[in-house]
Amino acid sequence: MREKRVDLIWQAGIIAALLLIWESVSRFSLVNPLFLPPFSAVFLKIFKMFTEGEILFHLYYSLFRAVSGFVIAVVMGIPLGFLIAAGGIRLRLAAGPLTEILAQVNPFILLHLLVLFMGIGEGAKVTIVFWSCLWPIVFNTTAGVVDADGLLVKAGRGFGGGRMELFRKVILPAAAPKIFAGVRIAAGYSVFLLIAAEMMGGRSGLGWLILNCQETYQIQSVFAIAIIIALLGLIIDCVMGLIQGKLIKSDLHGYINSSNT
Repeated sequence: MREKRVDLIWQAGIIAALLLIWESVSRFSLVNPLFLPPFSAVFLKIFKMFTEGEILFHLYYSLFRAVSGFVIAVVMGIPLGFLIAAGGIRLRLAAGPLTEILAQVNPFILLHLLVLFMGIGEGAKVTIVFWSCLWPIVFNTTAGVVDADGLLVKAGRGFGGGRMELFRKVILPAAAPKIFAGVRIAAGYSVFLLIAAEMMGGRSGLGWLILNCQETYQIQSVFAIAIIIALLGLIIDCVMGLIQGKLIKSDLHGYINSSNT
């Protein structure tokens, strides 16, 4: 516990030092303040954006698109990963090259194709998020199931456990850490790839807003939105980490109990 507090103090100190350097470099005109406004001015701009509601509209649409694509990817990716893993070595060897090729398809090239068929509305952006989030979930789910302890599975069968019981009490808890690792990676993708997609079309969202501010030379707003996006990604990762810790802990207890039985 003490070590964690020390680590937090060091992390906070490093962040404070970097912000102080940023502020000093701009205030003393070591860098042109027009191109690098002081952190204090950027912070006030962030506060103003939230109090005036300017950022909330775009934040809502970005979160809606990111969450929609992410949830669809989770709902489809985990069962698909289980299906590939359950199909045996032949199915994995057959599906492996195809999934690898599909995962390497550039999402922004895909966006241009989607715009041709779906326009620049919500569907294209949600699909980009879904596509980007799908593959880490599929790969990690498949790896988690394949790497499950074979001895425990055999022991469960020896005690008369059926397929569903083995899946629920042995395979799922053993695969949970890798599954959630893929979900956590996908959660990060959902925000940052959406921001890039919003820059390529539409009239709302944080990506569109930062591009619009850049084109109109609102430098303080560009820095403010960039910080908001970074904080959003950090918050999402922290939340997913907390959820992962609680779920993996509960799954671990179930895993140990199933081993003892």
